[in-house]
Amino acid sequence: MALFFAQAAGQPGSIRRIVLGQYLGFAAILAVAVAAAFGATFLPESAIPYLGLLPLALGLKAAWQAWKDHRDGGEDDEAAPAVAGGPGPLEVAAVTFANGGDNIGVYVPVFATAGIGGTTVYAVVFLVLVAVWCFAGRFFATRPVIAETLARWGHILLPLVLVAIGLLILVEGGAFGL
Repeated sequence: MALFFAQAAGQPGSIRRIVLGQYLGFAAILAVAVAAAFGATFLPESAIPYLGLLPLALGLKAAWQAWKDHRDGGEDDEAAPAVAGGPGPLEVAAVTFANGGDNIGVYVPVFATAGIGGTTVYAVVFLVLVAVWCFAGRFFATRPVIAETLARWGHILLPLVLVAIGLLILVEGGAFGL
């Protein structure tokens, strides 16, 4: 989260887009988990590891953009503009969904045994905690030492983190026989 906030620093509407993306991604996780808990399994368990392809693709795209900016003379980190005002809500949502895809496997049995009332309470608590998560990401991205580091290295860190998340999801889930 801090990397997304750092990438979008100073861009109008960026905080709103990142928070919206976080909520969209988490709402998708909750929707799939609730549907699966009540018998309508939309996402087979064997497909969950392949969600790692989303952050992997986004990381490779960000790495390509950083390399292209560097190649085109954007060596000065201060001169490299944030990508179109920072990440869009769908990019953040895709990373959130892919990174939280394994949570579906945890949420389904909990929701299945909690009933509608319990599931509603869990969902509300989770959605409140998404706001805490966003606040923490924004908080860390605005601390001077962290902000300076992210401003200087964020264009390198973001692709690395996204690729690492994608590979971790793929490998831990056994995608492609890994």
